[in-house]
Amino acid sequence: MSTTLKGKRIWITGASSGIGEATARKLASEGASLVLSARRKDRLEKLAEELQGQGTQVTLEPVDVSKRQDMEALGERLKQQGGIDILINNAGTMPLSPIVNGRVDEWEQMIDVNIKGVLYAINAVYPGMAERKSGHIINISSVASRVTFPSAGVYSGTKYAVRAISDTLRKEAIRFNVRVTDIQPGSVDTELPDSIQHEKIHNAVKTNMYGEDMAILKSDDIANAIYYALSQPEHVDISELLIRPTIQEG
Repeated sequence: MSTTLKGKRIWITGASSGIGEATARKLASEGASLVLSARRKDRLEKLAEELQGQGTQVTLEPVDVSKRQDMEALGERLKQQGGIDILINNAGTMPLSPIVNGRVDEWEQMIDVNIKGVLYAINAVYPGMAERKSGHIINISSVASRVTFPSAGVYSGTKYAVRAISDTLRKEAIRFNVRVTDIQPGSVDTELPDSIQHEKIHNAVKTNMYGEDMAILKSDDIANAIYYALSQPEHVDISELLIRPTIQEG
């Protein structure tokens, strides 16, 4: 075990599956203390039991990141508990569909989770980091923050926003000694495609991007990248990491 994260208190959103769950395991193995958030309390409890059995200090905070008042209340609790050293802003959703279909509810859901949720989490912990002159915020955006494709207009828009927010925050946070990293994964074997309600697109994505023979990224790959960014000396800020499967062109 490295001592890099020993004693660090890390908050992970979207921790009940995929990248968030893999990151929790990775950072627990490196000695971190964890605050785990997601909507699925049962999944969080199962993960917490596993990690606590290995000696990790785990606090569960089931929350929907799109609910502003709930996130503000959580931020206050975290402040009272001593604050957060590192935020992994991971919660997200991807209900792809052509814009002509007018799935406005899905557009709003993506904006609420992928943009507002990211901002609410930042707002919950960044002022404390700035006051302590120490901290690290990692936002999980996507390769879709750089390229787009049919059916991904709104999703890509939210991820472009996360990249813009991340870079702006990085520039503003320099004077507070707070680091900011934007991690942009390509196709990762997670539950994210399950949020696609458009049947034709769902089937196409599962077949063409997540088929059994596709050598796409695993959640552990992104967890390792997150640890890489966190393990650098304090004077090193890994501002962006774009991570694609070798087979992915776009």
